[in-house]
Amino acid sequence: MQNNSAIVIEGAAVVFGDRLAHASVRLEDGWITAIDGARDGADVVDGRGHILAPAFVDIHGDAFERQLMPRPGTMLPVAAALLDTDRQLAANGIATAYHALTLSWEPGLRSVENGRAVVSALDALAPRLTVDNRVQLRWETFCFEAIDLIREALSGPRLPSIAFNDHTSMIMLDPSVSLQERPFDHDPAFPVVDPETPEFAAKTAERAKRAKIPVPDMVSMIRDMWGRRPQVPAAIEEVAALGRAVGAPMFSHDDSQIEARDFYRARGAGISEFPMNRRVAQAARDAGDFIVLGSPNAARGGSHLASIGAADMIREGLCDILASDYYYPAMLLGLARLKADGVGPLHALWPLVSGNPARACGLDDRGAIEIGTRADLVLVEWPEGGAPAVRRTWVAGREAYRAVPARR
Repeated sequence: MQNNSAIVIEGAAVVFGDRLAHASVRLEDGWITAIDGARDGADVVDGRGHILAPAFVDIHGDAFERQLMPRPGTMLPVAAALLDTDRQLAANGIATAYHALTLSWEPGLRSVENGRAVVSALDALAPRLTVDNRVQLRWETFCFEAIDLIREALSGPRLPSIAFNDHTSMIMLDPSVSLQERPFDHDPAFPVVDPETPEFAAKTAERAKRAKIPVPDMVSMIRDMWGRRPQVPAAIEEVAALGRAVGAPMFSHDDSQIEARDFYRARGAGISEFPMNRRVAQAARDAGDFIVLGSPNAARGGSHLASIGAADMIREGLCDILASDYYYPAMLLGLARLKADGVGPLHALWPLVSGNPARACGLDDRGAIEIGTRADLVLVEWPEGGAPAVRRTWVAGREAYRAVPARR
């Protein structure tokens, strides 16, 4: 990666790990080389009136799907969609992004075929992208056809993460049982809906529309997938072994029972992504797992699924990481809402979107403003009482985004 000449950012309030303080920060050859050092011929950026902070590390974001399929069933070229997504990331201060790439038995957007196209396109586009684009292999555990792609992606140049998802069991869950309290997905007594009912057909209509197939075909496909259930545990063992072999970060997704968190932790998944109740989150905390919630949850003041609220969980020490989930601007907006609501000072909140996700993914070179760390930085305009806005983003010392406001 080619970098510009040395840069010194002066006058900004800098988000350090233990404080917010005015300081100058020098970037050179992609790294932070000095705090309050000499200019020494560097280009100077005036940061007065702004906040300078570690750029965001987005551990789970699927907003890129809206670039691939802006309307249900309407697919656009993968390369163009990813180039546009990359610009959105930079504009929102995200220097490292793990795209939550669903690998499912569904046709269309979330198919293995489309997943392969996205992985291949990101590799081919890498020299043209402005931020560090990676993938979270969001694997549906009933989709055995994805295992070869997972194996290939794990050998690629940018180590992906793996998230174990089981939306098939969620689809088949009897509606009298809430998603937040459903039994462990592998429980032999898992309560199942009758797929022949009109209510089940109605439930699958949106999924069928996304896959561009008739609802009866989707119902039939789900029924066939459910027949694979006895083989799912062996498939999970295979994928978990692949991840452990290369040190890939691994997640379990939407855990509703402690048994589920224990099951995936035992297979190397040390990250609990969107636990669905406090009981599971507390068990994850007691075991030393990382806990991920969504930034939109924090920005809105609650989950769109009526699950646990991010602000309360942060107060209780039950959330380490906020991910963009489905909306990239929410990483900054979530911080703003948490700060406004008195959840914590900015320097204590910022690791939720930078240092902690970097550590969880084994990216120890970024996520903090310290000498010797990668120069991934964001300069934020944040007027008192106003909405914050990203003005500049640097990725490994290279300017990835700049927005110049109208002069007042």
